[in-house]
Amino acid sequence: MKKIGVLGSGQVAQVLSKGFKKYGYDVRIGSRTPGKLAAFSAESGVAGGTFADVAAWADSVVLAVKGTAAEEALLLAGETNLSGKIVMDATNPIAAEPPVDGVLKFFTGPNDSLMERLQARFPAARFVKVFSSVGAAFMVDPAFPGGKPTMFYCGNDAQAKAAVAKVLDQFGWERADMGTAVAARAIEPLCQLWCLPGFRENSWTHAFKLLKL
Repeated sequence: MKKIGVLGSGQVAQVLSKGFKKYGYDVRIGSRTPGKLAAFSAESGVAGGTFADVAAWADSVVLAVKGTAAEEALLLAGETNLSGKIVMDATNPIAAEPPVDGVLKFFTGPNDSLMERLQARFPAARFVKVFSSVGAAFMVDPAFPGGKPTMFYCGNDAQAKAAVAKVLDQFGWERADMGTAVAARAIEPLCQLWCLPGFRENSWTHAFKLLKL
């Protein structure tokens, strides 16, 4: 995993692009409209391009778009360009409706997940759910008084997860492998839990920690 193509132009995509660049990866960032990334590219030194250009160039991909746009972004990236490649899936299935008492609405159900849908739609790609349970500000080099927070991740491909585990080590996380893609049903709702203090109390400076005996 040397060439990282980040699909997305928002805060998560930009933070992760800078993080990978910081740790020595060759990084490019893709957008449906690459021109909107001109200022970011000039400031960060991360070259921009279309979804298809970036996915074709990369040997691993980060999916960092709105959940409602995830399938379309991957279609624009191109199934052939994704074949055999790791796709680090940072998306969540957040619906368009507003939160209810601080709880985000999802367009998936309790026995379903967005990553499972994407893995089924793009079977030749190797999806790993990661970076979906914390805010963008803490995705790279999270620093908390209680020590390293825990990043939960999952996927069907053991080699892909091992590669992502190395990234998590570099980025300063304690990692917790939750198993196959089915575990995304449990990981994605952590986004709802993480956002609750934010919507209810305007508190966004926290992360999860898995404690063990």
